[in-house]
Amino acid sequence: MNIALWIVQILLALMFLMAGSTKAFTYEKAKASMPWVQDTSKGLVIFIGVAELLGALGLILPLALRIAPILTPLAALGLGVVMILAAGFHAKRKENKAIGMNIILLALALFVAIGRF
Repeated sequence: MNIALWIVQILLALMFLMAGSTKAFTYEKAKASMPWVQDTSKGLVIFIGVAELLGALGLILPLALRIAPILTPLAALGLGVVMILAAGFHAKRKENKAIGMNIILLALALFVAIGRF
């Protein structure tokens, strides 16, 4: 089970590192590739990106370094909350394809959170 958790943590961290860095550091690229960014303030997009980056780091570093390992499941829960909010946002905009990815990422984050508590 530990190996499965680590695999999921690494995959989630990579995904959120990529998505978060795009939103936080390359706003114009995010605006071109994600339709919802065009209708959202730059500050909110950057905030979401930074939250995803911090969550990605929280999935790996605390447990790997054995410094406050309780932060790993908390980071997973935080990313789960981000995905719930994202799904609601996309549902409001009738972007059904995006909701599917949000649900998958939510399920993986909950798997990590439950497995690590």
